[in-house]
Amino acid sequence: MNPAATTFTPDSRYAWIRLVISLVLAVVGGIGLWLSVVVLPTIQAEFGVDRAGASLPYTATFIGFAAGGFIMGRVADRFGIIVPVSIAAVSLCAGFFLAAMSQSYWQFVVVQAVLIGCFGSAATFGPLVADTSQWFLKRRGIAVAIVASGNYIAGTLWPPAMQAAIQHYGWRTTYMAIGIICVVVMLPLAQFLRRRPHFDDTASPASRASGQKSGLLPKHPLLFPALVLAGLSCCVAMSMPQVHIVAYCADLGYGPARGAEMLSIMLGFGVVSRLASGLIADKIGGLATLIAGSFLQMLALLFYIPFDGLTSLYIVSAVFGLSQGGIVPSYALIIRDHFPAREAGSRISTVLTATVLGMALGGWLSGEIYDWTGSYTLAFLNGVAWNVLNLSIALWILFIRKPRKPA
Repeated sequence: MNPAATTFTPDSRYAWIRLVISLVLAVVGGIGLWLSVVVLPTIQAEFGVDRAGASLPYTATFIGFAAGGFIMGRVADRFGIIVPVSIAAVSLCAGFFLAAMSQSYWQFVVVQAVLIGCFGSAATFGPLVADTSQWFLKRRGIAVAIVASGNYIAGTLWPPAMQAAIQHYGWRTTYMAIGIICVVVMLPLAQFLRRRPHFDDTASPASRASGQKSGLLPKHPLLFPALVLAGLSCCVAMSMPQVHIVAYCADLGYGPARGAEMLSIMLGFGVVSRLASGLIADKIGGLATLIAGSFLQMLALLFYIPFDGLTSLYIVSAVFGLSQGGIVPSYALIIRDHFPAREAGSRISTVLTATVLGMALGGWLSGEIYDWTGSYTLAFLNGVAWNVLNLSIALWILFIRKPRKPA
């Protein structure tokens, strides 16, 4: 018998301490996702590429992040979360140094994809979320939301600081400094996550079916593929403002610094939204939280089209952040309610990988639409269309989960 099984208590003091460590790791490791957004205009000028080309490093980073999420999720299921997090610390340090020394555009893209995305930042999102979900039951929603907020907190704190560092020291020196920070902070913290969880298949109390006291909720054979598609579609929509707000502000004449501020505001309110959604999910369940977030994100995307004044963009960016923060953690909660706990690492990482692929696809696609049309209007409408697909899937899941009356 596993000794941990006799001593495991969900929502314990140890679980909360572990959650704080996981959050710090997510914040530091998440820098790999956002730095390529901040340097987008710089890379465009440095290597002489168009807007779509300048967006490609971000897309490559997220493609690598997606592949790494799936790989690292399986590694975490087998060896524990300490292994992928330790790999991430070393890879991020090496990746930022090699990216800073890149002499060609394609060298920069490959390093962003492989070392920073795949073997670096990937371990600090899906695998950490899955690991955290194993240590909580009653407060699983807020716990998952907190650790999933790590990449948003990274997007809130890092861009303004990195923009200032790039202006004073250049992007190459800034990259090297970040590499040192990653390995010095992450590698020691990873040692505190050696303990393996006890796997508990109980669905969260807020999501249990009527009359069901314990165990997993009923699942449809198409549920998991539907969640993968939902994760992809919601993040194609989500990526449009997050990836292009800096460039959008530069095009409007407000300058990249204003865009970096809006990105910070967007992600800062995203943290607020993510935490609030976690509390709400503990009351109404992950699926209802997903439906509400998807609908509000669609409305916020529509607001970007008519409102392009400086003050209006600040407000709309805040509204967008408040609307979409709780969407991604909801997938982890839905999976934990319907699938065995031993599969959490691979299944949650797979769906979150789909969300990352959606960010990568959406970031590149918006750049292509801009190059075709010379404006971002159709790019915003493209995001709305993908959001409609996500909302439709969420409503379908709600329909198939409704209890059937006996004949």
